[in-house]
Amino acid sequence: MKRAWRGWIVLGVALVLGPVAAWLGAGAAAQGIGRIYGQVLDREGKPFPDVTVVIQSDMGQTWEVKTDKNGRYSQSGLKGANTIYTIKFKVKDQVIWEEKRRLESAGEEKVDLNIKEKIAKQGAANIEEEKKREEEAKKFEGMKTHFEAGRAALDQAKLIRNEMMRLPADQRSSMQQKLTETSATAVTEFQAAEQAAGPADPNRHIVLAKLGEAYETAGRNEEASVAYQKAIDLKPDEAGYYNNLGNSLAKLGKIPEAMASYEKSAALDPANAANAWRNAGIVLYNANKLKEAIVPLEKAVALDPKNADSWYLLGASRLAAMETKQVGDKLTFVVQPGTVEAYQKYLELAPTGRFAADAKAALASLEQLGFGVQTKVKPRTKK
Repeated sequence: MKRAWRGWIVLGVALVLGPVAAWLGAGAAAQGIGRIYGQVLDREGKPFPDVTVVIQSDMGQTWEVKTDKNGRYSQSGLKGANTIYTIKFKVKDQVIWEEKRRLESAGEEKVDLNIKEKIAKQGAANIEEEKKREEEAKKFEGMKTHFEAGRAALDQAKLIRNEMMRLPADQRSSMQQKLTETSATAVTEFQAAEQAAGPADPNRHIVLAKLGEAYETAGRNEEASVAYQKAIDLKPDEAGYYNNLGNSLAKLGKIPEAMASYEKSAALDPANAANAWRNAGIVLYNANKLKEAIVPLEKAVALDPKNADSWYLLGASRLAAMETKQVGDKLTFVVQPGTVEAYQKYLELAPTGRFAADAKAALASLEQLGFGVQTKVKPRTKK
């Protein structure tokens, strides 16, 4: 009886302990117990003792351990379950290296630090970075050389063009060839500068804008408008680019598009908006859209009343918009308000200016027209 009873006790204990042991095992597996370990080698590739290794979980728990005489360290009791740990290596309280590792559930992660290798890799990276800097410097110098050559040629081409415009039309052909060659040189140099700059160069928009000027000077307005648009795409807040785009579009006869560019230029740079509005007025004036030119020219003189040419163009545009009406047997001319004043303002600012003679002639004509023009109206024949 005693033996049987004792056997039952042993069996009972086994039955009780079995499930408890199984439950403890399941809990440990669920929680996960992991380890991070490794070795630290110094600048000579030898074991580095007494390096402080700080291990911090993404939950904020921190462990600290030092390397032994062989440069080895180990920290157990870490929770896994895909926890991310930051491992910092410190020498004399200074962090010399840091990295992150993910520790799987109940796993181990080896994190070594070979300072000699790190220095070698860093040195290689520095060499590569220096090489890259040298290449960029060479590209910049190449771009700069072509850019300066293009700018010199463009300045010369503009001087030639200005000299041509002072000559009578029948005498300009002698300078045309020189203008063509010089402007072509400017185009070639700016094209080379653009290629040297590359797509990521922060100065590329400047090169493209100058290329647009060179095309425009060469009379290649379609290509000029494309270059200006590219410059705008890179630098959309540059008012001058919109103004130049407006000029090239106007020369192509794309008046609505040109007007939109001038308006954008004026909006971006209110301080210099008078120039944009004046250009808009000139474009419309040259396109024989004189009535439409009045509004932008009025804006130009309001913003810059000292510019004589704007006053003359405004007077000429208002004069062209003059209307007539029949009053009895007289044909009366209805002059736009401010026409006389615009011509007078021009002569006040530029009494010997290039439009002085035309302004005086216009005023004389207006004085004569003030009395109306007699017309003969035939009486109706009675039947």
